[in-house]
Amino acid sequence: MAEQDDVLHLIDDTGTASEDSNARKWKIAVIDDDPAVHDGTRFALSDYSLNGQGLEILSAYSAAEGRKLMAAHHDIAAVLLDVIMETDVAGLELVEFIRNEIRNETVRIILRTGQPGQAPERRVIVQYDINDYKAKTELTADKLFTSLTAALRSYQQLERMVQTRRGLEIIIDAASTLYDFKSMQRLAEGVLTQLASLLNVDCAGILVLRDNGGLDPELSVLAGSGCYSRFIGTTSSKALDPDLREMVEAAFQRRKNEFADHRSVIYLRTGSGREVVVLLQAERELSETDRSLVEIFSSRLSIAFDNVILYQQLQDANTQLEDRVAQRTRALMQANRRLSAQWLRLQRANGFKNEILGTVAHDLKNPLGVILGRTEMLKELITTGASEGGVVAQVDHIRDATKRLTTMVDHLISDAMADAFDITIRREPVDVAALVKDVADANQPLAVNKQQMISVIAPPNIVTMCDTDRIREAIDNLISNAIKYSPIGGKIGVAVSHEGSDTIVRVSDEGAGLSPEDLGRLFGRFQRLSAKPTAGESSTGLGLSIVKRIIDMHGGEVTAESDGPGKGSTFTITLPATETP
Repeated sequence: MAEQDDVLHLIDDTGTASEDSNARKWKIAVIDDDPAVHDGTRFALSDYSLNGQGLEILSAYSAAEGRKLMAAHHDIAAVLLDVIMETDVAGLELVEFIRNEIRNETVRIILRTGQPGQAPERRVIVQYDINDYKAKTELTADKLFTSLTAALRSYQQLERMVQTRRGLEIIIDAASTLYDFKSMQRLAEGVLTQLASLLNVDCAGILVLRDNGGLDPELSVLAGSGCYSRFIGTTSSKALDPDLREMVEAAFQRRKNEFADHRSVIYLRTGSGREVVVLLQAERELSETDRSLVEIFSSRLSIAFDNVILYQQLQDANTQLEDRVAQRTRALMQANRRLSAQWLRLQRANGFKNEILGTVAHDLKNPLGVILGRTEMLKELITTGASEGGVVAQVDHIRDATKRLTTMVDHLISDAMADAFDITIRREPVDVAALVKDVADANQPLAVNKQQMISVIAPPNIVTMCDTDRIREAIDNLISNAIKYSPIGGKIGVAVSHEGSDTIVRVSDEGAGLSPEDLGRLFGRFQRLSAKPTAGESSTGLGLSIVKRIIDMHGGEVTAESDGPGKGSTFTITLPATETP
């Protein structure tokens, strides 16, 4: 009976049933050096079907061909392997190659041997990772069907386990990756990429976000792949194709996952109230394992989306906080600048106070000594009944000393006013030529006392926007200085001109001139120059500093020139003819 059932050796495979070439099939390998075994196996399994899948039988006629076949096809479900081919242990060595070298642990291996005595069954089962061991004489068509079915079911279960393990590994890896995304668009792109990797299939996908924050929910396409990439950035469902829009809107209404044919729709709702729909168009229908993995993966996505939303909210809060800190910092810096300015003003005021006290102690001491001494002499003259001429002479000395004190005090007061930070310049049209003539006339008595001559060259109607009193004070200081430092009988020249958009006032003298050291510190306060007044006049060292302050406040410039000691000097005031900002 067994010989009648052993159709593997008796019946030749003259034809195979026609099957749909596109249907998925179980792939098995027959590795045997006997061609009749290949033909018999194909005939016996010609109408085999398991779970709606037929067979695709691959053949190899030696262990060497078997190695190439197994290395090229990693999806072979079962191998019907002959033990004795080129050598007595060629089949067993091929088992070692499959398990240890190419690391294929899922393929089911059924050993078939025509000489079981040479490879005892118990030793082979224990030492080699095979799944069944049959003698060719006992492997009838029915037993072949039974063994192959058991092997394929075992392979199917192992494949599900491998796919599940691979999918879980991808989900675990994806979790850490997706949670690191900080933008919604990058997260959406990552979701589509991870889903394609999870299913191990090329697919087109689209991810749509709907924000339910308002009465009219906003819809936006955050990511797309394949044929859906052209919809990226869409913010209205009307921009989608009609069929696609219908599927997306139906998913938002259905609020659950749906798997149909080659299309899968995933729905999730985040903790912040936003809704996400992912639509996948795959090349094959998803298996139950695939769907389970997708369910697990999608259940973790809401956390990732909420994480991005919270990160964006945190970024917005940080930005607002940084703006507030920047505003507060600017306010503190402004307050600090104001305090610094006040501190500088206080320091300058204190320094100026010390300078005034020093001036009072030094410059005012001599005139006061003269007054005190002359007063004592006048008292003695009156007591002794001296002549009227002697008394008048002492009174003249006292008057001269008092005038010098008055001049010093006026200079100190002027400098104090120029140092004030709230001082203002009142600009008005001023005929500078007429002003210079008035100042020169006022100083004429001092020049006459020293037999000096003041010449003024000032064309009429040179009008300049300036403060009359301040400019008068500046010019008066320069002319009085020229008188003070010019020799008896010397000449003083004052010239006014209009050059370009500026008004120029020059005061020249024939005095002792200025050394290079004098020119370097000429306009500082309380500066003592190498030249001395030619008639014993007093000097506070403040006049030129006052001149510079006044001209600076007008936006002008004051300079001094001298060819050297004994060659006189020229002071030049440059004023903008019109008011400058």
